[in-house]
Amino acid sequence: MHFAEVVATDASAEQLAEMPDHPRIRRYAAPAEASRLADASVDLVTVAQALHWLELPEFWNEARRVLTESGVLAVWCYGIQQVDDVEVDRRLQTFYHSVVGPYWPPERRLVETGYGTIDFPFDELTPPAFDMALEWKLADLAAYIRTWSATNRFVRERGFDPVAGFERELAPHWGAGTRRVRWPLSLRVGRSRRSG
Repeated sequence: MHFAEVVATDASAEQLAEMPDHPRIRRYAAPAEASRLADASVDLVTVAQALHWLELPEFWNEARRVLTESGVLAVWCYGIQQVDDVEVDRRLQTFYHSVVGPYWPPERRLVETGYGTIDFPFDELTPPAFDMALEWKLADLAAYIRTWSATNRFVRERGFDPVAGFERELAPHWGAGTRRVRWPLSLRVGRSRRSG
């Protein structure tokens, strides 16, 4: 399916400013629960890695309001990445759960379940399986881990960067080259439940 226009909204104007310009993308700051889109004006509403931050009853109502009669809501998230080496992946899982794990916000649990525990009041469709994958050097992985909210909270509360030691720990297992890092995507997709 192709679309003639994309409307990108975010509560943060600063986030929107990071987007590259495109002639078929219109963007403006607005909360997802009050998008300012016209009634029955869009064929697809998407939320990427952010559903856990929304006021869900209000957002569900807003999605129903703006979707066309055959419109679709698709929400997705990705949890902890996986590395193509068993030993590296085992250590990464330990770092995620045991080192910075206590510093994740409670909403992170919703991502870890792939939004499967959220009441989804739409007629659910079965999406195809998707994942994201990159070839990364160890420094790329370390830089990414430093962007995690849990890592940043760990640094604020404990006063040191846990990634530096973790990177040294992984180095002999990673090697000098690249490794495949993948993130399985979890999707919930559905059509609005119409009365009548």
